[in-house]
Amino acid sequence: MSGVGFIGFRTDRFEEMIGFFRDLIDLEIVSEAPGATWFRLGTDAELHVYADTDPDHAFFTTGPVVGLRVRDVDATRERMEEAGLEMLTEVERTHDAAWCHFRAPDGTVLEIIGPEVDA
Repeated sequence: MSGVGFIGFRTDRFEEMIGFFRDLIDLEIVSEAPGATWFRLGTDAELHVYADTDPDHAFFTTGPVVGLRVRDVDATRERMEEAGLEMLTEVERTHDAAWCHFRAPDGTVLEIIGPEVDA
């Protein structure tokens, strides 16, 4: 692991959390959609805030979801599956990143995130 690449919150106080991160913490908004706002977090990470009505992140139930930066998402996921960890999503991809969510041994929802690797 090389650091944190993502932190995600699902909240029933969406507008208040957006105001908190935007106005008090002074984070820059990089994208917005209904019920979702993404903030820049440092030079290479993001903080995502989702409304409790957002169906794509209904599994964010254990508090903030932290994305742990890894070199190879596919290889790390394979090791985690072999160890019996519960995978919550398939690997999702953009042109430069890959990530997926899982439950840690204690049930905490986490993410692994890394660069997209050309197949």
